[in-house]
Amino acid sequence: MNKLKMSVIGVPMDFGQNRRGVDMGPSAMRYAGAIQRLEALGHEVKDEGDISIDQTAAGQDTNTKLRNLPEVIETSTKLADKVSEVLSNKRFPLVLGGDHSIAIGTLAGLAKNYENLGVIWYDAHADMNTEETSPSGNIHGMPLAVSMGLGNDKLVNIHGYAPKVKPENIVIIGARSVDPGERDLIKEKGVKVFTMHEIDKLGMTEVMNQAMWYLRDREVDGVHLSLDLDGLDPLYTPGVGTPVPGGISYRESHLAMEMLASSNLITSAEFVEVNPILDEKNKTADVAVALMGSLFGESLV
Repeated sequence: MNKLKMSVIGVPMDFGQNRRGVDMGPSAMRYAGAIQRLEALGHEVKDEGDISIDQTAAGQDTNTKLRNLPEVIETSTKLADKVSEVLSNKRFPLVLGGDHSIAIGTLAGLAKNYENLGVIWYDAHADMNTEETSPSGNIHGMPLAVSMGLGNDKLVNIHGYAPKVKPENIVIIGARSVDPGERDLIKEKGVKVFTMHEIDKLGMTEVMNQAMWYLRDREVDGVHLSLDLDGLDPLYTPGVGTPVPGGISYRESHLAMEMLASSNLITSAEFVEVNPILDEKNKTADVAVALMGSLFGESLV
């Protein structure tokens, strides 16, 4: 893999859902050695610190359809600005979450710098709910829909434009908990999804090969990896807010990251939903950092 100039951005936000603790995810991944591991691989790493977030607003919101909407918009806007700044300095953005609603800001900052951005969404969930379809009102279940231009106007138009990504440029890997409204939207918009059924049937090697060729065929000029730790089976990642049994294995995930590393396809990445309060001895953060190692060129020999 090419040696990169990387900027690490922490987003200690838990406003996108209702289980406290995921705001400590960036600290947990740093504690697990993320910066040192990347530097050991020869990358030039600059830790940009954390996006500032007003935690005093937590739990005050009464909008049950779009929980903590003003706080999510504010943080997403700050993150979009930071990601765009990192790209303007010709650096690779690596974002540490925080709940998955932070992807709204990440993609808003990225998409302004690409003509035809592709996205690999490594997750147990499709995250394609809207205010109308969401059973919880948690915005961490909405970032893909928002990024496709669907949902609340203020969320959709962060950074002044929409959509951020075309539905046909999205590949979801590992889905196994999809709400009815999301299922309808996937079919309507033609989003490419590899569920656990496909991973079991085809094997991870074939799934990743198909995913990468799918994006290449669309002539994307950048690919963002958004990796939710609940994409893995909770046996390996217990410290996540919405665990779903029957997920991707530890070894399959490393294989996926290794294949992405050898492809040189990934131009930005984020790792989200590490919740130390729900974790066992920082196990989930350790897994996240190990996967970063594989994504950024670590090999066994």
